[in-house]
Amino acid sequence: MKLDFERCYRAVDSRDPRFDGWFCTAVRTTGIYCRPSCPAVTPKRENVDFFPSAAAAQRAGFRACRRCRPDAAPGSPEWDVRADVVGRAVRLIGDGVVDREGVPGLAARLGYTERHLHRMLSEELGAGPLALARAQRAQTARILVETTSLSFAEIAFAAGFGSVRQFNDTIQDVYARSPTQLRTTRPSRLTEAGTITVRLAYRAPLHAEALLGFLRARSLPGTEDVDATTFSKALQLPHATGIVALTPAERFVSATLRLEDVRDLAPAVARCRRLLDLDADPVAVDDTLAADPALTALVRSEPGVRVPRATDGFELAVRAVVGQQVSVAGARTTLRRLLRAVPPAPDAEPSPEGEPLRPFPQAAVVANLPDAAFRMPAARRASLRALAEAVADGKLSLDPGADRDEAVAHLQGLPGIGSWTAGYIAMRAIGDPDVFLPTDLAARRGARALGLPDSPAALGSRAAAWRPWRSYALMRLWRSA
Repeated sequence: MKLDFERCYRAVDSRDPRFDGWFCTAVRTTGIYCRPSCPAVTPKRENVDFFPSAAAAQRAGFRACRRCRPDAAPGSPEWDVRADVVGRAVRLIGDGVVDREGVPGLAARLGYTERHLHRMLSEELGAGPLALARAQRAQTARILVETTSLSFAEIAFAAGFGSVRQFNDTIQDVYARSPTQLRTTRPSRLTEAGTITVRLAYRAPLHAEALLGFLRARSLPGTEDVDATTFSKALQLPHATGIVALTPAERFVSATLRLEDVRDLAPAVARCRRLLDLDADPVAVDDTLAADPALTALVRSEPGVRVPRATDGFELAVRAVVGQQVSVAGARTTLRRLLRAVPPAPDAEPSPEGEPLRPFPQAAVVANLPDAAFRMPAARRASLRALAEAVADGKLSLDPGADRDEAVAHLQGLPGIGSWTAGYIAMRAIGDPDVFLPTDLAARRGARALGLPDSPAALGSRAAAWRPWRSYALMRLWRSA
């Protein structure tokens, strides 16, 4: 991936935090790479190289700055929103697929050979899948070293390293410190067993009230809870289950994770970032939408509105199908009945409302529930069964690396799932930033409130100017409604 040197250098010279995660600055005279907003003295331009990822800088022999922690910067919105193979691969690597399934598993999910996948990632990111996964393992290990009292052998295993020696060598290469020195520099915070608190950085601004308000209105007791400042949710993770509490703060979201298996730290963090849309570039989004005179005042008065996504694509899809043509409250009631039909685990912890706090059931479980568990019209029940069976059989993927067009086409081929439901699932489960639903009644009410045309055809035509951020425009219209 070619980076514009002058543009990058201007961002570094101004210490612009909006570019954190877009690229890394490597200084040849020190052997260190930084994020663009690093407070250190701006290096001379003749001593600087720019890399599109931390993994690329590490591969070139540079080590992470201990002051600005470039490996902990928000992920690049470029890879977060792209629907091509590279964007899908980066999201799957972030979810830990390489650690669990290796590069062959990643390539198989994407439908490419390992060699071709390596070539595409190297051309775009300056590093192949193994190097990208290694960079993520190093960051996960650092978090565990600095914030837990786990032994280094336990941390090496939890972070995905094949051996303690590999763990030690990688930490030394990336941070120029041994694990013992990292732990000495930042004393471990002793916490409840299995509990880890991390900071999830984001690009300002973040409209936390809009984000929590959207999640609160659709919260499902028994799996999640939302109060004035914190969103809590039970997660089904690759190795076990977990519970996360997310509290937005200035420049970061505090995430307290209770994990049954610490190997799930990296995928849990990746899913929390996706849920809150923390890798978005709100300035780019808002500038595009504010160019429409009808949206200018709204965008300027409420900057940083995000698109809440999902930690589990199948769960979001079930909610979307259940919510067709019923109120949010009615959908919540139906979903609670569905949850109660699934026996809780014996050791499930009680939620504030006294119900077992547990993840949403997986597709295979829902597919095998008796008809009495659904409490809905037969046609809707058939839609849910078809959805659950397609996901359970592997015919339909709704994970972060899913092909959006293929997923939407498959969804619309299922009984009872039309374009609105498929689009909503693509927006929130798969993360498509450019979904627009011109027939949506709430969107049309919001359009009327803003003086926009409210007929589906006219509204859809007007929305063409909001590309590629029509999902964010839809959130604005819903808020206006």
